[in-house]
Amino acid sequence: MSAILEGTPDKRLVLVTGRAYPELAEKVAECLGTEILETTAYDFANGEMYVRFAEPVRGADVFVLQCHSGDINKWIMEQLIMIDALKRASARSITVVAPFLGYSRQDKKHRGREPITARLIFDLFRAAGADRIMTVDLHAAQEQGFFDGPVDHLTAMPVLLDYVRSAVDLSNATIVSPDAGRIKVSEQWAAKLGNLPLAFIHKQRDITRPNHAEAHGIIGDVNGRDCVVVDDMVDTAGTICEAVRTLNESGAKSVTLVATHGLLSGPAVERLKNCGAHEIVFMDTVPVPESKRLPNMTVLSVAPLLAAGIRSVFEEGSVATLLEGLPEDMRPRNIYA
Repeated sequence: MSAILEGTPDKRLVLVTGRAYPELAEKVAECLGTEILETTAYDFANGEMYVRFAEPVRGADVFVLQCHSGDINKWIMEQLIMIDALKRASARSITVVAPFLGYSRQDKKHRGREPITARLIFDLFRAAGADRIMTVDLHAAQEQGFFDGPVDHLTAMPVLLDYVRSAVDLSNATIVSPDAGRIKVSEQWAAKLGNLPLAFIHKQRDITRPNHAEAHGIIGDVNGRDCVVVDDMVDTAGTICEAVRTLNESGAKSVTLVATHGLLSGPAVERLKNCGAHEIVFMDTVPVPESKRLPNMTVLSVAPLLAAGIRSVFEEGSVATLLEGLPEDMRPRNIYA
């Protein structure tokens, strides 16, 4: 008699979602050929939340998708509660899927007595019971080291690159980094688009004022060029719009803004409307409602990328291959959100 019992070979993938952006989860489920597990979730009168899953998840590999947008603190808390419920229901593994990871900008201390909140968020997910994290385009890639477990750091670059190739005249294009911190990413963009010229905007951020920076000049030639400004997120759009104005004043033929996360807080939409950009391109890692969409704004779907990442993790395949582009069966999917 063997002292080792053979487990059942069947694996079960379960996708659950919070209430922040269920429409994205529906698209991911469609790409995976599955359905979202039914969940009961509601708020008590005092604001506390309740979550319960309608079916057993014992032994399942569960992916908990939640967008950190809008009432961001509420949705992070809801995701933590979902993780705790799954842990106590004996899920085999729990993967946090956060297309945009909240608090990722606060990845270091600028001054004394400040928090490193990005590390705190990772610690909270780990303490709740998460086994791994899946996210898209962190503010700083080294944040992966904040989590004591696997982090699948997906990038929207291949999807955005494909769109830019079809929308911009690359023979006259220059890739522009909006600040010194994005130069490395901008270099990757320039190389993948055929070694395009590179420029960057020298700006200084006032660390005592949130969402505020001033452009002081451009390093590189943008005169008469179709400029593509590449960034990870657009929040209030103050600094990115100033970058557009700086480029236009320096003689740029056109300016296309490309960013993964279109947070679009406060006056962002009005600023983008009047900034003089030729086109604005985002992924739908957070909801971009029709009320915030402009005639020159294009929103691409992140669902095929997330679905490909989830499938690779579930099948124990390589997530690194997604850095070069989507799998063949995901490419025919509707790219627009």
